[in-house]
Amino acid sequence: MRPEQITPEFLAIGFIMFGVFLFSTVCHEAAHALAAKLGGDLTAFHGGQVTLNPVPHVRREPLGMVVIPVITYMLNGWLIGWASAPYDPNWAFRHPRRAAWMALAGPAANFTLMLLAAIAIRVCMAAGIFRAPAEADFTHVAQATQSGGVAFAATFLSVLFVLNLLLGTFNLMPVPPLDGSSGIMVFMGQRRAQRYMEFISEPAFRYIGLIAVWYGFRYVFDPIFTIALNTLYPGAHYR
Repeated sequence: MRPEQITPEFLAIGFIMFGVFLFSTVCHEAAHALAAKLGGDLTAFHGGQVTLNPVPHVRREPLGMVVIPVITYMLNGWLIGWASAPYDPNWAFRHPRRAAWMALAGPAANFTLMLLAAIAIRVCMAAGIFRAPAEADFTHVAQATQSGGVAFAATFLSVLFVLNLLLGTFNLMPVPPLDGSSGIMVFMGQRRAQRYMEFISEPAFRYIGLIAVWYGFRYVFDPIFTIALNTLYPGAHYR
């Protein structure tokens, strides 16, 4: 990105996007950690990750949660990052269904945040301080009817809605190493789930899965985003 493109508005939007990303990934990983603790694996709990305090999460993944998101936003106007919560693979193998619920807890946290953002947007619509945008994008799911704090709130809730829809959908993709690849074990018996875990543990499947998602995710997310917008604004007919 050229220096002249780094405007105060660009930096303000980046600040909002990074704050929402940090909060959303912390909620995601804390949900994993809490589900594991409830299922009998205290690994993440002892690592201090059953918390919404971002410090232990950032300490575990400083590159994925701070450095890379900031760099990618400054270069491309779009941030990329990652986070993780530790778990005991032996526990997961002994209790594959519990491990599946642990995996699903992260995306569930993201969809919960998305739903809360949607409720807030609808409340602000009813109050007359938001309106449906003519064209929606990552930062304009809600359009403010005035400037200042209302415009900030519209951008914040827009990013909160879209980013958590994206994170939840992305992580539910049923390919390793994403959460969806473990989450499908809730539909399996113990022996089948254990054989499945052995099968997907091969490192090659992780690389293949990441490549497939990298190139194919937009074809999954674009229609889901459109459906979400038309659900948020009934009768709007976004395409």
